[in-house]
Amino acid sequence: MTELSSGQKQYLHRQIRRRRIVRVSRVLILLSFLFVWEFTANVGIIDSFIFSSPSQIALCFWRMMLDQSIFLHIGVTLYETIVSFLLVIAISILVAVALWFSDKLSEILDPYIVVLNSLPKSALAPLLIVWLGATRTTIIAAGMSVAIFGSILNLYTSFMTVDPEKIKLIYTLHGNRFHALTKVVIPSSIPSIISVMKVNIGLCLVGVIIGEFLAARNGLGYLIIYASQTFKLDWLLMSIVLLCIMAMGLYSLINLLERIYRKQL
Repeated sequence: MTELSSGQKQYLHRQIRRRRIVRVSRVLILLSFLFVWEFTANVGIIDSFIFSSPSQIALCFWRMMLDQSIFLHIGVTLYETIVSFLLVIAISILVAVALWFSDKLSEILDPYIVVLNSLPKSALAPLLIVWLGATRTTIIAAGMSVAIFGSILNLYTSFMTVDPEKIKLIYTLHGNRFHALTKVVIPSSIPSIISVMKVNIGLCLVGVIIGEFLAARNGLGYLIIYASQTFKLDWLLMSIVLLCIMAMGLYSLINLLERIYRKQL
């Protein structure tokens, strides 16, 4: 193993130092925000009833954790988000593959997919309730509706922009369109698929919360609506904080998947 030069060592040292500064700065910004929020709520600069405070939110979470009610709401929202996310990815890949296989089909469906992708998805939620009822299926469908059309467009675009010379090579070696798909198109599009997954995990969470606003009896979206109607603002802000943590956790899992993929290259 070759020894690093002094210039390389200095570069690595600067990169490590930079990462540490970034991490420490992030923590300091968060702690400063929480301190200012707590201080201004305690001294009366802001109304603690309206804006609550970090300590009140933490106490509210602790109480709901003791009676285990919060785990039900977190589990329901997490389940609905993961199911809608997995369905979106599976259906998007299948539809994008079908569009790639058939140019005629892609020309026919392209304007419809574009229009459906541009449609405000919150407008679909009441219609889904009428069609499917106020059930968990409706909430999962609402989560899917936010992400699926954009996901199809992005994946299809990625499939169509694969290097045509590689596809020609498959045909030169007497391969068919299926071989081109499995040997070139999908492997070349894995980074795009992962990028789509990063976007979709957040969009599915948004769609699930919209569905829970209208059709749920539990879940963090239901908790937000219930808290706003009963002026339990500690519950409301706690639910928002939990949604932020959940979104960060799910996004981190996709990042972990991306790092594993890169290491295998």
